[in-house]
Amino acid sequence: MSRTAVRSYRPVTPSRRHMTRVAVPEDVWAKPMKSLTRGKRRTGARNARGRITTRFRGGGHKRKLRDIDFYFLDKKGVPARVERLERDPNRSGYVALVCYRDGERRYVLAPQGIEKGQEILMSEDAPLTPANRLPLAKFPVGSLVYNVETTPEGGAKLVRSAGVAAEVIGHDAGYTFLKMPSSEVRKISSRAWASVGAVSHPSHGLVTIGKAGRSRWLGRRPKVRGAAMNPVDHPHGGGEGRAARGHRRQRTKWGKPAGKGQKTRKPKKYSRNLIVARRKVGPRRKQ
Repeated sequence: MSRTAVRSYRPVTPSRRHMTRVAVPEDVWAKPMKSLTRGKRRTGARNARGRITTRFRGGGHKRKLRDIDFYFLDKKGVPARVERLERDPNRSGYVALVCYRDGERRYVLAPQGIEKGQEILMSEDAPLTPANRLPLAKFPVGSLVYNVETTPEGGAKLVRSAGVAAEVIGHDAGYTFLKMPSSEVRKISSRAWASVGAVSHPSHGLVTIGKAGRSRWLGRRPKVRGAAMNPVDHPHGGGEGRAARGHRRQRTKWGKPAGKGQKTRKPKKYSRNLIVARRKVGPRRKQ
């Protein structure tokens, strides 16, 4: 896959001055394979009762969902060849259209360094080349992985965003220790599967949206600050002028702790015993 570049615009308007975009490489397709797509009705983040469950979402450009394979259950030991790379509007990284030796085509997440015509394989004996899948027990310490399962044959759930990867830092007692992109160290069953490499399109995080309208195209509605609301609408609301929030800790609309490195995870969550080291937040994360 050819190298991507961040491009800027001529400042013909104030919003164009700082706007940037990532030029899509020539070998990345935009039109999907019709048989591997399906439609999805927009909900505007509303539930069956018509009530908003997630604020500041709605609108946006119409999209087609690509059927991405995160399980690979029936393709163990079946080689596949990469036919082309595609841009998926529903995710930040690129996807690859692969054709298995039995003739079936599927979409998979594309890693960095993958090329058209490359052969990939899901097997316990597969070589450690990008896009191949193996059990975590087969990865040496220091390997970079993505598309990681949390339970064996449960489908990839972790490390799927553009440009990210988890690092294998150890094996012990049937578990593999992974350093996640958030800097959290988590242990996962060594029988769970993962793909070799890092997710494609690392330039995704360098894009500057530049104007409000571009956010609306992405389905993001304007976010209102709590300090700009009334006391009845938000704990930060009210006061004359730019008033202090009146309490020490930052809170959500419902009074729960939020932001500024505060712990928001439920203390009795089912996976609490799998976290070896908590993620670093704030200035400490740069160390």
